[in-house]
Amino acid sequence: MRTVENGGVACNYRIRRRSYYGFRELGLLEKPQILRILRNVSMISLLRNGLYTRCPSPARNTCIFSMDAREKSRSTILETSRHNRVPVYVMMPVDTFGFDPSGSPMIRKIKALTVSLKALKLAGVHGIAVEVWWGIVERFSPVAYDWSLYEQLFQLISRLGLKLHVDLSFHSNRHTSSGGNGDVSLPLWILEIGEHDKDIYYRDQNGFSNDDYLTLGVDQLPLFCGRTALQCYEDFMFSFVNKFESFFGNVIEEISVGLGPSGELRYPAHPFGDGRWKFPGIGEFQCYDKYMMEDLRMAASQEGKPQWGDKGPQNAGYYNSLPSGVPFFEEGEDGFLSDYGRFFLEWYSGRLIHHADVILAKAANILKQYQGNERTTVTLVAKIGGIYWSYHTVSHPAELTAGYYNTACRDGYDPVALMLSRHGAALHVSCVEMRDSDTSPACLCSPEGLLEQIRTVSKKRIINVIGRNNNERFDKTGLWQIYANCCHPESEFVTSFTFFRMNEKIFRVENWTNFVPFVKKMSN
Repeated sequence: MRTVENGGVACNYRIRRRSYYGFRELGLLEKPQILRILRNVSMISLLRNGLYTRCPSPARNTCIFSMDAREKSRSTILETSRHNRVPVYVMMPVDTFGFDPSGSPMIRKIKALTVSLKALKLAGVHGIAVEVWWGIVERFSPVAYDWSLYEQLFQLISRLGLKLHVDLSFHSNRHTSSGGNGDVSLPLWILEIGEHDKDIYYRDQNGFSNDDYLTLGVDQLPLFCGRTALQCYEDFMFSFVNKFESFFGNVIEEISVGLGPSGELRYPAHPFGDGRWKFPGIGEFQCYDKYMMEDLRMAASQEGKPQWGDKGPQNAGYYNSLPSGVPFFEEGEDGFLSDYGRFFLEWYSGRLIHHADVILAKAANILKQYQGNERTTVTLVAKIGGIYWSYHTVSHPAELTAGYYNTACRDGYDPVALMLSRHGAALHVSCVEMRDSDTSPACLCSPEGLLEQIRTVSKKRIINVIGRNNNERFDKTGLWQIYANCCHPESEFVTSFTFFRMNEKIFRVENWTNFVPFVKKMSN
């Protein structure tokens, strides 16, 4: 047992010895069981249009083409004899977990949840996606893991014959949930450390931060009761595997490892829910905590340009700026194509990729023992953000602030896919329900162009892709767009789809009659 002082927080914990572990369309009325269940479920509260724009890359022989408006028809359903079977997972409700008066976590409305899961099973849903929250399991003190809540939930899901996509969630959802019962913070002892050192979180140029995720600047620093952030993540993954290895392969089929806000590999450049940002703002760079700034200064000195390390770009606008008129995102001498612009963006995106590389290496090492046995094999998964606005510009500013060095002149997703390929990890991407026409042309959006780019790099690097909807859709148009993106012949690398997420709306008759045939079509 040892005690370590961290910013006024006394941390007592026992260092435990690690043991290494390789980490026919169906009408609703044809299923009377579903109708019976639904009687109960209904009470549950459970680059430009019309032209290609091509820009030669200053860094490599790579070109990105924006999507011709006339090519949008490619996203419609392709009538073909070939069809990829894509199993459907449904993510648990945001308010699945709550806390009793003592502050201990609990599963809310367990009877109603059981009825809902039975209905989904009868509808043909393959499995359930469950967020395994760091802030629940290791809530009160370091290395004191309480898996009882997840033991209960996993056993319930297993008994019903459903599979599991587990999302190891090292973030908070307090700023992204609707508020109230679904809020899960980071572990309380992490928050206590953060009260004394707010630089353990990402900061913007005005010094504002939130406690959704630890800055990657502390990855290697022993600020957390003698452990680094990376060691905290690794210890959590070891404990999870030791506890649930008997579920591997037969119940748990996919494990997603959280890499940033909302579990996605990105910076919190577009903070949702605290009033700073609204769509379609370009966002702001998130590198102003003292630990990342120290890293930036070191990188600038190594480049022989120490003046570049004093701060991030000062001409990059604000959260709700639009691309036009923001100097850094234009093609002038002070823009993203300048020597300084390239240096900064390579450092900013490179640190993010390195962050994921190290965490996924640890996860792959923990899981490798299970990968040689067909009965226990699980798929390692990494999420990326679906930053599809400002895509029809040369600089793609919303992606740049999020950490994806993706422009009309540079493929920013290829380095990410290359890194994932080294670890045998699948890429999880959202917005597969969207079409370019879903948003105003003024927003310069192209979810279709983004997905086409992801499809291209996944083929190039031979990695699997998992799809997810960004917005709640129960209408036929949205569901069939998902089918088109997941199941047509050019999507052979799409291995599963996660529906985001379960709530009482899914079981309403007008939605259920669309959802059930969609699941059957995807899965058969």
